[in-house]
Amino acid sequence: MLLFKNTIMIKRILFFLVVLQVNDFHSQNMAENSESSFLSILKAQLKAGASGEKSETDYPAYQFTLKDLEATESIISKELEDNGYKKPNKEAFSSIINKVFNRIIDPRSESKYLHINFEDKCSKDFKLFKNLNSIDVNPYSTYVFKNELFISNLYSIPEILDYTKDSKLFQYEREAENKNHVAGVKIYYWKDITDLKEQRKKSIKTLIARNQYLFNNNKVQYKWLILNDQNFMASLVKTFGYAGDTDLLKWVIERTKFNKNNPQDYGKLFWIKQCDGSLKLHANTFKVLQKLYLPTDPSENRFILDHIKDYLEYLADFNNKETGVSKEDKVKILANIVYFAEQYKYDKRFVSGYGDNSKMMGRLRFFLDQEEIDLLQKNNYFNLPKFKEWWDNADYDEYFVEECEYNGTCGPDNQPMKITEWRKQHPQK
Repeated sequence: MLLFKNTIMIKRILFFLVVLQVNDFHSQNMAENSESSFLSILKAQLKAGASGEKSETDYPAYQFTLKDLEATESIISKELEDNGYKKPNKEAFSSIINKVFNRIIDPRSESKYLHINFEDKCSKDFKLFKNLNSIDVNPYSTYVFKNELFISNLYSIPEILDYTKDSKLFQYEREAENKNHVAGVKIYYWKDITDLKEQRKKSIKTLIARNQYLFNNNKVQYKWLILNDQNFMASLVKTFGYAGDTDLLKWVIERTKFNKNNPQDYGKLFWIKQCDGSLKLHANTFKVLQKLYLPTDPSENRFILDHIKDYLEYLADFNNKETGVSKEDKVKILANIVYFAEQYKYDKRFVSGYGDNSKMMGRLRFFLDQEEIDLLQKNNYFNLPKFKEWWDNADYDEYFVEECEYNGTCGPDNQPMKITEWRKQHPQK
């Protein structure tokens, strides 16, 4: 009996040894295959060169595939780890991606990446787009690496890894240059880019800063980003509607002015249209504005009400066709903006109310048609506590705005009625 038990035990030990050997062989084989795939991608990129020029027009000399994105994953992960990036757990990572970019990571999906398209934020299509210059122009794309828990642009390997440290790879590129000859095309190789080292350093720094800011709540990296990666940071608010970071929101507000050549840009401070078609108002914007705006402030912030007035007139204009905004949504946006601005008319801190000159509520009364007024009342003035009171009190302001600003009948010899005189003819109900 004892001999029988020992025989069984020996067989089990031999079985486990065989399994361990097979697993070890499998892991080694996988690593070798991964390295082989990485080298083949790198060599293909070195052979194609950094760019081509034909008939004075730049064109891509290399077609990216999913393997190119995969080849950068371990490089980026190592750089992040070496520079102190703390990977969040999967639940926290998914939550932040959803909160910032409004994208849901489906745990049932087998795909390893999400494509975030800055020019079409609602697109769920996975495409490979190389940003020409993610620092100086608005980023076109970034990618979510779901397994390794970070975000990154699509990079060519030489942009994030110094391949020249391997003499064989450097020699391979030189040989490729001698063999590649395309009529009328000047191919620029990675070795010929004089500031490639600086570009690589900037790319890696940007990767570290974005991920540590978003997923590690690193305020030091935030300060670097608003100085060196401004379009990306502004896009978080203006493209994706992220208003969860008060410091970022304040920074975007202070550098955004109303521009009649691009009036929609100012509106992005207050609202976005979500991918399901619904309107999202940025409540935090009004909270930040309340801290920023003082009529007596000598800084540029003293013009905030002027910018709001210009945007109000743009959006409220009867002939204006703001893409994708229903009439009810338009009234809701205007009501919230005007409600913020009108408070200064009643603020006793300011002599004779600077708000008396802006006449925001009267301006709104002038612009809204009867259908829009009905929508305002139907929605109970969007539950803004003092809105109806201020609306009713602004009847004289509406008269003044119409007479003096839009009819143009006011002048040295034609002054509008004083409110006491006007009120005799128009008693409040």
